[in-house]
Amino acid sequence: MQCSDGGNWEEEWWCRLVIISFLSLSFFQSQIWILFISASLYFLSCLSHSFFQKMASDKASELLSVITLGGKGSSLSSSSLYAIATGFASLRLDSSALDRLSPNQASSPPVQSQFPIPKTLAPLELRAFLTVLLYKLLRSSDHSALLPIRISEALNKFKNSQLDVFGSIELSKEEASLVEKLYPSGLFGVCAVLDHESAALSVVSDAVAALSCEAIKADVAAVLFNSMDSGDGFSAKEEVGVVSDMKVLLNGSKLVGKVEIDSVSKIAKVHGSLREIVKLVHSKTRIELNSKDLGSGSDVRTVLYPLAAAINELGECSLSRVEANLDSIGNEGLRSSLVGLFEGKCASGESLRNGFKLVLELGFEKEYEKFVHQVNVLLGMVWKIVAWEAMTGFIALEGVGWSEKSGSSVEVNGGVGGGNVKGDKKGEKKKKVLLGKGTSVIVQLIKDRLQGKAGDGIEKWVEDLLLFLDPKDREFDSLLKKLKEIVETNESRRLPKLPKGTRDFAKEQMTIRKRAFSIIEDVFERHGATALDTPAFELRETLMGKYGEDSKLVYDLADQGGELCSLRYDLTVPFARYVAMNGLTSFKRYQIAKVYRRDNPSKGRYREFYQCDLDIAGQYEKMGPDFEIVKILTELLDELQIGDYEIKLNHRKLLDGMLDICGVPPEKFRTICSSIDKLDKQPFEQIKKEMVEEKGLSVETADEIGTFVKERGQPLELLSKLKQQGSKFLGHNRSVDALNDLEILFKALEVSKCIDKVVFDLSLARGLDYYTGVIFEAVFKGGAQVGSIAAGGRYDNLIGMFGAKQVPAVGVSLGIERVFAIMEQLQKDQSQAPRATKTEVLVSILGDDLTQAAELVSELWNAKVKAEYFVNKRVMKHIDRARESRIPWMVIVGEREMNEGIVILKDIEAAKEDKIPRSSLVEELQRRLNP
Repeated sequence: MQCSDGGNWEEEWWCRLVIISFLSLSFFQSQIWILFISASLYFLSCLSHSFFQKMASDKASELLSVITLGGKGSSLSSSSLYAIATGFASLRLDSSALDRLSPNQASSPPVQSQFPIPKTLAPLELRAFLTVLLYKLLRSSDHSALLPIRISEALNKFKNSQLDVFGSIELSKEEASLVEKLYPSGLFGVCAVLDHESAALSVVSDAVAALSCEAIKADVAAVLFNSMDSGDGFSAKEEVGVVSDMKVLLNGSKLVGKVEIDSVSKIAKVHGSLREIVKLVHSKTRIELNSKDLGSGSDVRTVLYPLAAAINELGECSLSRVEANLDSIGNEGLRSSLVGLFEGKCASGESLRNGFKLVLELGFEKEYEKFVHQVNVLLGMVWKIVAWEAMTGFIALEGVGWSEKSGSSVEVNGGVGGGNVKGDKKGEKKKKVLLGKGTSVIVQLIKDRLQGKAGDGIEKWVEDLLLFLDPKDREFDSLLKKLKEIVETNESRRLPKLPKGTRDFAKEQMTIRKRAFSIIEDVFERHGATALDTPAFELRETLMGKYGEDSKLVYDLADQGGELCSLRYDLTVPFARYVAMNGLTSFKRYQIAKVYRRDNPSKGRYREFYQCDLDIAGQYEKMGPDFEIVKILTELLDELQIGDYEIKLNHRKLLDGMLDICGVPPEKFRTICSSIDKLDKQPFEQIKKEMVEEKGLSVETADEIGTFVKERGQPLELLSKLKQQGSKFLGHNRSVDALNDLEILFKALEVSKCIDKVVFDLSLARGLDYYTGVIFEAVFKGGAQVGSIAAGGRYDNLIGMFGAKQVPAVGVSLGIERVFAIMEQLQKDQSQAPRATKTEVLVSILGDDLTQAAELVSELWNAKVKAEYFVNKRVMKHIDRARESRIPWMVIVGEREMNEGIVILKDIEAAKEDKIPRSSLVEELQRRLNP
């Protein structure tokens, strides 16, 4: 422990005690006083020992942490490198690492050589650069220990200079060459700085954006609800994370409102994109820092290009919210002062764009030192913009009048609530503004930072808050930790989550689904089908062995009392089980229900989803049910109005004949069909590799299969080609049967005027084991890439697996989830928001009389009128309610209307209203609703 003049505090105090003791003894000679002084000395020594221990402990806490480089098994991280670069940590070289190096100079004679110091880099960047260079040198052995020692001493000594302390340094030829090779790797030191600061930015920017949402009373519905996880593997995971954190921050807020602002609606996408890219930068940087391979400037550019783009996008959105925050400040003088400071001290949109443009140009010109520096400059600009957003959001919410006065604070009304600074007056009730549970903590953190500084002036506030959100500030880590705790420990974080591959559906989505289900049921019932429902799970033995290689996707349930059960994989096998179990010989049924797949969710693929099936079982005229099923499918897709589609069609016997002709052993038919079935997703070369390397076919057999599966075209034309003299199919009995079946089918489809939707495609395989005849698959041809939207085929042997009778059957299954996705996208493209309710009338009672509302709305309900009621004193609340729900009619009743025995009937769309006698309301409404 050092005293102010360089001495030792503990020794100084002991010297003083000894002097006091001798002085006391010279005045007091009696033994009593000697004993008293001795006891006092003993007590003081104990006290001083405790005092010095506490002093030493307090002082030790202020000392820099020490980071050791070069130890066995050690690694360099962005956070430890950042601590060294900012001077928050000193570094120590591991002795074992130095022992591995030559004690003196390397083999070549030393020469005077200028150590390469990048002139473009800022001090912090330069320290990071040299730290990486030092770390790489410690992992090499072609030099002496003197060079690493010299660099470490310089890093520990100089914190803010350009480190131009090397001057001419003696390096051997090998050392000079090694430093030159390692030089580009040092640029990843700047990457580590960017990694550390951008990771912090992704946390801070979410919290700051939440403040802005409240300050400008933004409509956050688009952020919190429209960006939910869709359940598929391609849903933006980081966007969902941002939404989750924003919910935590804004939970309970009464300030978010109806103001639509583009930079708020983009929060999930922009902030989620930054999170995703920051993780990639972190992974790549960590690898490069600890890799033995030498990094290059082009590697750095590859890592930082997307980061720069994400940072720039965040900066533009944050800048827009700053301007909105300023506009929301009620105090004109305060707003003017802030605008002046903001324009003078913060980057503008133009300077931000120019900064990003310079990053792109320097990367293109391969000026890598300037490139990494400019990315850091761009990041610094955005950090300052985000700090300004925090400051303007806080001031818009809180004002500037609060300060410490006699231990109590003065409440302010200079923000959202108005523009005047008002002190607490005795008996005056303060208006309570409810912030979100997360944002209220953030506001308090800022208040704590500014406590006692409110009288310093707005410019001092600006300086202090900018420093508060500076990652190079010593207190920043504490702030960052608290922000993370807010979103991790807030009670909203404990809300349940959906399993991947499943979805909730909001009221707008349910409107589309109900309309689609209504159309589907109408088509099914038009063809004489009756409804059927079966259990969500079946005995496991019922499902096994029916789906080929896809059997691994069946969800097995836990053993319950000796019964092994599984969730249904489709609706076809349960239908077959039902027909066999009930001894039916003919049955045309439809079923709309959920099925389950133990799959990895991907674009358009879910673990739980609806299927809409229609199946026809029984003995009928040849190809009759097959024709009707394909016709039903065209009607469904036409009436759902999803756009252009095609139905690919093939025959399982023709497919088996093709495999037989190509020389595929019968026992491999089903597994090869599973491979062929992937041709719509993978090129033939990849399928060929699978058939040869994994499934044991010869290259010649695979190539011959390739010549067949490329055949596709207009049904009757391709059928004629396959039946021509010399066709290989004509020598195969099963293939001839298939071609004859298809001829009957195609002619029936032609006269029914739906053959133009059908494509004869020999690559269609349908990998399910139970298909025996015609197979087909509908594919959407519009902009949305959703894959197959319906499929089906003939299965003559499936029902017989469950009973004594073989009952032939054919069916179709509509992949309704993908159809919904198309319908939702079409409505979005046409800017049509679906109406969530069918309410025709809003009964609006101007007041608080529930009995009046109950009487009036009950009359409408009894007359089968779809109605809602609303009780509120403010007429605009009623009108807003009707407009939001798109309710066409309002019945308005206030005190005057009650006294006069009338109601006001308002047409919302036409903005017209009429006075109607109360007694004739129901009759008049029915007349207008059913003209």
